Order: sequence, then structure tokens, then C-alpha cells
Amino acid sequence: MNTLEDFKEGKVLLIDKPLEWTSFQVVNKLRWHIRKRFDIKKIKVGHAGTLDPLATGLLIICTGKQTKSIETYQGQIKEYTGTFVLGGTTPSYDLETEIDKTFPTEHITSDLIYKTTEQFLGKIQQKPPIFSAIKKDGKRLYELARQGKTTEIKSRQVEISEFEITKIDGLNIEFRVVCSKGTYIRSLAHDFGIALNSGAHLSVLRRTKIGDFSVDNAQNIDGFIESLSH
Repeated sequence: MNTLEDFKEGKVLLIDKPLEWTSFQVVNKLRWHIRKRFDIKKIKVGHAGTLDPLATGLLIICTGKQTKSIETYQGQIKEYTGTFVLGGTTPSYDLETEIDKTFPTEHITSDLIYKTTEQFLGKIQQKPPIFSAIKKDGKRLYELARQGKTTEIKSRQVEISEFEITKIDGLNIEFRVVCSKGTYIRSLAHDFGIALNSGAHLSVLRRTKIGDFSVDNAQNIDGFIESLSH
């Protein structure tokens, strides 16, 4: 049974984030239910690493004193699975925005796809998407992007330790990636398309691991809410 003291001392909750929820919405929902369950006004709750609304999978949620450990969890290696779609790009590099350009794909073979992954292994330079929560001049990039403003984004070094193509189904390329903090899988999709002399965008993304934590051990939101009442 979970007590108020448990949540104040600090718990690490593994949540499987549903599609179309922001990470912030998940935190708010859990905080609201913890406050309601114990009839309290305030409790610290935070997440250790944002997932885009169109991504699902592992969110580490910390409560109480464990919120001090958030940066430690954020810095850990992450694993993702998902799908790139070849032949078209979008401004957001995923399905948040519509396809704006299409490219030929006739030259792309499965051998070329497998071979191209090698270019992205190790330490690489990567530009975050314009549609991201990174701040520039006090504004989040996606706010500027939605206003139609262009801005220069600096590339940053990230590290990809594993990049595996798990299935090729026409133009849909399923993958598994293990990477460092700060890696944007949307940017990887975009850059992968360029490396193939075509275009690509991300259509599916799921975070499966953060450090030693796995989504296999995560609860969905309803499961967590139910556990509060026991």
C-alpha cells in the first residue's frame, strides 16, 4: 500500500505514456490524483525526459525528494523503437505537420538502407528539429516555428551506440536505436533520408528503455490511478 510518506520521501514511477499526451499532461494527471487521494495541497512531481506527444513509451516520473534525482535519470542511455517513412519530409520531421516535399525512392535498396545506418554510429553532429522545446532567446523553438519564423539552430554532438533496422516494409523502415541524452530520433529520421538521397520522416516512436529501466515494467496511467486506491 502506498502512503503519503512514501510519495513525499520520493518514489520513482515508471509510466507507459499514451499517444497524443504531452509528458507535462502525464505529470499533471498523476500529481492531481496523488493530491486527491491523500487530500493534500502540494506534492512535488516531475518527469525525467520529455517524450513528444506523438511518441509512446517509458516516462520516469519522480515524486517528493526523488525529484532531486531527475537529472541523473535524464543523463542515462535511452533505447527507442519506431518507424521511418521514406520518400517525404515534414517541417516537424514527424507527423505533427503535413508532408511538404516528396523525393524519389526507386534507387533505394535494402542493402543501401542497412549500409547507411553505419554513417550514424558513434559520435555524430545533429541539429535538433525546429519543432522542439529547446529555448532560443527565451522562446521555445516550436513557438517560433508555428509563427513561421526561421531561426538558425546549432548542431550538437550526440552518440548512437546501436542502430538496427528490424524490418523493411516498402517505404516503412522499422528500427531500434540506443543513444545518448539529447538525441532527437526525428532528426535521425530526417538525416537518414538525406543520407539515402531521398527524404524521410518519423511515423512511429516508442521509448523502450532509460538506463536499467524498461517499459516492460511500466504501468499505464489508469493502472497507476487504480494502485493509489489500494
